Amino acid sequence: MANKHWVTDALAILAESLSPLPHELNELDWKANLSTHKDRLAEHLMAMANQPNGGVLVFGINNDGTAVGVSDSEVEQVIGTLANLGRDAIEPPIALDHAVVDHTPGTAVLLVKIPESPVKPVQRRGKSVEETWIRSGGTTRKASRQEIGALMMNSAPMRWEDLRASTLLKLDEVADLLDLQAIARLLERPLPGDDDDLAHWLVAEGLTTMEGRGHYITNFGAIAAARQLKDFPNLARKAIRVVIYRGTNKIDTIEELQGQRGYAVGFEGLIGYLRKMLPHSEVIKQSLRTEVSVYPEIALRELIANALIHQDFHISGSGPMVDVYSDRIAISNPGTLLPGKRPDRLIGATPESRNEKLAYSFRRFRICEERGTGFQKVVQAIELFGMPPLRITPEQTTFSVTLSAPRKFADMETPERIEACYQHAVLQYLSSQTLTNTTLRERFKLHDKQRNAITNLISEAVAAGRLKRKDASSGNKFAEYLPYWA
Repeated sequence: MANKHWVTDALAILAESLSPLPHELNELDWKANLSTHKDRLAEHLMAMANQPNGGVLVFGINNDGTAVGVSDSEVEQVIGTLANLGRDAIEPPIALDHAVVDHTPGTAVLLVKIPESPVKPVQRRGKSVEETWIRSGGTTRKASRQEIGALMMNSAPMRWEDLRASTLLKLDEVADLLDLQAIARLLERPLPGDDDDLAHWLVAEGLTTMEGRGHYITNFGAIAAARQLKDFPNLARKAIRVVIYRGTNKIDTIEELQGQRGYAVGFEGLIGYLRKMLPHSEVIKQSLRTEVSVYPEIALRELIANALIHQDFHISGSGPMVDVYSDRIAISNPGTLLPGKRPDRLIGATPESRNEKLAYSFRRFRICEERGTGFQKVVQAIELFGMPPLRITPEQTTFSVTLSAPRKFADMETPERIEACYQHAVLQYLSSQTLTNTTLRERFKLHDKQRNAITNLISEAVAAGRLKRKDASSGNKFAEYLPYWA
């Protein structure tokens, strides 16, 4: 047990509290034995959970700092009592860790680690926020109103990703439910072979939280790494669905696929399935005929990854969808844009996510691009493939994006052409360049003879408020244009 990462720090703090004169610290409290006053024990737990970086209770040390040690039966009683109090007597509940270490030759002490709670104040269950305790001058006392206010100011709401998705499990049961080898491969590192190392790795990666020797799989661990999402009833409806239709509407379904695995461990399988099912066109490369998807894979990867990681998991009963029609692909997820976000400003914008841990991990797994470049790369690929612009549609409870199959300029509607014009201007601006008649003709793959058609389109985009001229005094022939907000 002594190789737990927090034990070294706890022993250093214990040594500090005993020298040169024994004195208790805010982050550490000695106990000769287990008190029979459970209310007082709960107060100690609350105080340590409200303490920055948490604290440690040390059982087997007298009030004068001398070591009396603990027996195996005392350890079992202390851990059982405190674990029950941490779960049932205070809110939000806290999960404890412990270690038995040799303090002096032949004398063992029990260290009980109480982590700092991100949600403060930690208070007596069922009571008001005024029923909370803090550490002050090495003692545990009731918090004042001002101190409660300070605790609230330093509180963070519990993230959905950190909540529990399972009951308390043994380490081998966690490995049965989560594909840990796949996560290790995505991180390009070996899976820890030692049980203690594996347990600490699981916690460090956010896949589990520990209570004693047991593990709770977190929502993040389940949604990212589940072998079967159906093993987690609250998450089963969050599996991604792919539906392929014969025409341009939902009347005739060809095939439907319901995702089974966690998002991270199942992502490549999903992309492989879409590669196989989507229409291809034949091109000649180096005198060889090659089948190429009519949809750019990088666009599919980025947009599907965005749907997975930016969804609102608090909307129950629905999950991410990929609807494949004969002329387009619509990718949707529960939830809509965060306050202050605008659909036409997503390209190149610094993203915000409801699920930061999931977003950060998808980048670490190399599933999606670095911050802010995803939509930019999608639009680049759309232009390269000669496709209509990306359609972004926020609704009341869903957010969707649509990739249209390649279409010639002549076959695009005027609103599509104007939106393509705007997205091209954004792409140029993000590359420190400007939109010109020439760059826009290249975007639409048009000949120089169609310069007038592009000039007219630019005028329509300016009139629609989507573009503005960089220099109003320049002539029309060499005019440069920027997005309206630049």
